[in-house]
Amino acid sequence: MKRSYIWITGFVLYGLFFSWYTSFEEPMTEKEISVVLERAKSLGRSEQNLATLENFMRTDTGNDFIMVNLLDMNESPPELPATGPGASASDLIAHYMEHMYPAQFKRACHPVFFGQSVSNALDLSGIEGAAHWDQGALFRYRSRRDVIEIATNPAFNERHDYKMAALTKTIAVPVEPLLHPGDARVLMALLLFSISSLIDMLIFRRPIESR
Repeated sequence: MKRSYIWITGFVLYGLFFSWYTSFEEPMTEKEISVVLERAKSLGRSEQNLATLENFMRTDTGNDFIMVNLLDMNESPPELPATGPGASASDLIAHYMEHMYPAQFKRACHPVFFGQSVSNALDLSGIEGAAHWDQGALFRYRSRRDVIEIATNPAFNERHDYKMAALTKTIAVPVEPLLHPGDARVLMALLLFSISSLIDMLIFRRPIESR
């Protein structure tokens, strides 16, 4: 086995991952925006929602982004067909995510962070009723096209009702990272470099010459 094969394999694997994980597409075109807006209208989106969606698409940079989510769970969610009587808010969210996780993962989108709130908001200004949140989550999306493909799928519209029923309030704000040391491309590069170095050392290390 040639030593170079180890490193070539590592570079190839990283190249495949990088090309899948990274969006190389240009910002959304006028034609794409029009199609998405028509599809959203057919799904019954409100005028305010349509205006927000249009601005989101028209300001597209083609880059990945993080969706910052704050969730306040409903302690007495309504009964819905798929989850039945007595279902908790977590059960409704789980039903919603059954669609979301596969749709996200095949587009290189995934959760980055999830946690429980340990206090009411420590800094709050200009908004009422937003002091209390139960959970916070960060989701990475490869591009705005990807999240829009997910959100305009009719299956999402039905599942989204379960998410909203599970919550008393929520907010989801898209943020493009300026600094993200935890980017999976950085972590994958470090992981493959470490694995390649370890294999190289184990196979090609020189035995210590006896004195």
